[in-house]
Amino acid sequence: MSWNFEHTYSELPEIFFREQKPEVAPAPKMVIFNEELAADLGLNSDELKNSPEIFAGTVLPHGAKPLSQAYAGYQFGHFAMLGDGRAVLLGEHITPDGRRFDIQLKGSGRTPFSRNGDGYASLLPMLREYIISEAMHALGIPTTRSLAVVLTRTDVFREKILQGAVLTRVASSHIRVGTFDYASAFGTRTDLQALADYSIWRHFPEIQDTENKYSLFLKKVAERQAALVAKWQLVGFVHGVMNTDNMSICGETIDYGPCAFMDTYDPDTVFSSIDTEGRYAYKNQPKIGAWNLSRLAEALLPIASTGDAIKHYHECYKKNWLNGMRAKMETPIEETLSKMEQDKSDYTNSFSHLKQNPKVIPRNHKVEEALAAAGQGDFSVMHKLLAALKNPYIHSEEYSHPPTATCCNYKTFCGT
Repeated sequence: MSWNFEHTYSELPEIFFREQKPEVAPAPKMVIFNEELAADLGLNSDELKNSPEIFAGTVLPHGAKPLSQAYAGYQFGHFAMLGDGRAVLLGEHITPDGRRFDIQLKGSGRTPFSRNGDGYASLLPMLREYIISEAMHALGIPTTRSLAVVLTRTDVFREKILQGAVLTRVASSHIRVGTFDYASAFGTRTDLQALADYSIWRHFPEIQDTENKYSLFLKKVAERQAALVAKWQLVGFVHGVMNTDNMSICGETIDYGPCAFMDTYDPDTVFSSIDTEGRYAYKNQPKIGAWNLSRLAEALLPIASTGDAIKHYHECYKKNWLNGMRAKMETPIEETLSKMEQDKSDYTNSFSHLKQNPKVIPRNHKVEEALAAAGQGDFSVMHKLLAALKNPYIHSEEYSHPPTATCCNYKTFCGT
């Protein structure tokens, strides 16, 4: 089977998108292609893995109608107009069994929402998103996934000249809390209702014909956000930039910028170089989830009674987290975590000898080792790491060791 595109998002009011073709890359080269994901999507791997021009945006696949999506967001608590500044949505691919996925090219050039940016992405951050998102998938955490990364052979100018690349991202949708922020700030009540109706149709069809469906929609989003953040906490994942534009309403992890996994257990862990106040520290992620949900509730006020959605979020989070922690350990939870913090214990290895706990995560020093080799044209280190990450519950002597002291104080960047 080849591509099977539909374009229901473009049936929304025009304020939510702009038609936009990706820029033509001069001589694209395939770096990595996700054959497992292609098979799950019902795509022809043999054909596509030899077609880097499709994943660079140079040649549009049959049926594609590219557009860039408009959204806003509360970035570190402050409202900003945003949008797909360096990404285009090719369409919604329908799998043979009827599932619907957005196919998006990230790093494919300027769009109407680029502001002062060039719309490009560089190779190593795109490979980093590929590695981390595939690790999250293997851990059973809802996530966007990466179908391919290609070199564009276009120079990207940052502090230094970098290799340009495009990542193909696969998502249940790219509708964000920030999309509703945008509708509330710049749209009409009709626009807001259209977005809510579309989101319900796409992600929560079971409530389409119920009374108070918009209030139920908010509760459904609360449940998925609570379950997702609890899963993050259980594996020591720090998203790093939980702005409302980086929170998907369908409960998938999206936007792997300054994210990382904890080594030493410390609730105050922050990796992002720009999060100087610790707003998005590990310990704050559950309450930031509630803060973001509050912004969604505010946006929905013209059409919904928000009721006890935030309370419902906290209850769902606590239930998911407690059930997960009880499955991870056989000792009192708070006492164990307190001792781990006091002893500066490795978070993953503290649980790895118990049942159903991951033994392999994308440890930061191993990810950086793979990216450093990739930057020199050696992708074998990355492929070896990806192979280990596909089986996170199997012990690996090479990938289970914490970093040395020289690898601590790890920092991440919202780089491109």
